[in-house]
Amino acid sequence: MEKTTNVWKANLVNGLILGLIGIVYTLIIWFLDQTFNKNLGYIFLLVQVVIIFFLLKSYRDNYMHGMITYGQALGAGVIIFLYSSIIASLFSVLLYTVIDPGLTAKGIAFMEQMYLDKGLTQEQADAALKIAGKMMKPAMMIPVGLLSSMFYGLIISLIVAAFVRKEGNPLADTTQQ
Repeated sequence: MEKTTNVWKANLVNGLILGLIGIVYTLIIWFLDQTFNKNLGYIFLLVQVVIIFFLLKSYRDNYMHGMITYGQALGAGVIIFLYSSIIASLFSVLLYTVIDPGLTAKGIAFMEQMYLDKGLTQEQADAALKIAGKMMKPAMMIPVGLLSSMFYGLIISLIVAAFVRKEGNPLADTTQQ
């Protein structure tokens, strides 16, 4: 009888790896005072695609005996992103409340300038900033961070799973009992 792999346990380390890489990346752009640079955010999305490819390939080769279906790869990718999202959300709260409490004010000032540059009136910008200010509180940062990270993680996993999947020939690969 073949031992089954628990996808949650097998991908815990992979999720920790992706989460820690995210923390290091966040700290680097914070040290460089580029926290609100959108282009660096897009670059990190590409970095995540490459990393998740190698993590899923590692999972396929080390735990799935070299074979994985699209659905299994997608599920594993989402689980990896779940672990990573939890780590990233908790770190974001730590960053905004302990490491740099002034970062929230910087973010609101950045958003205000962005709204004004887009042609919004000061009253419209103030209304939008009032909502944004509520979203930047720790009680909202965690669920919003989890949901947004999981959304991007699902999209990335949908794409990467197509490249990682490797299915055998069911007629040639008969299981022995």
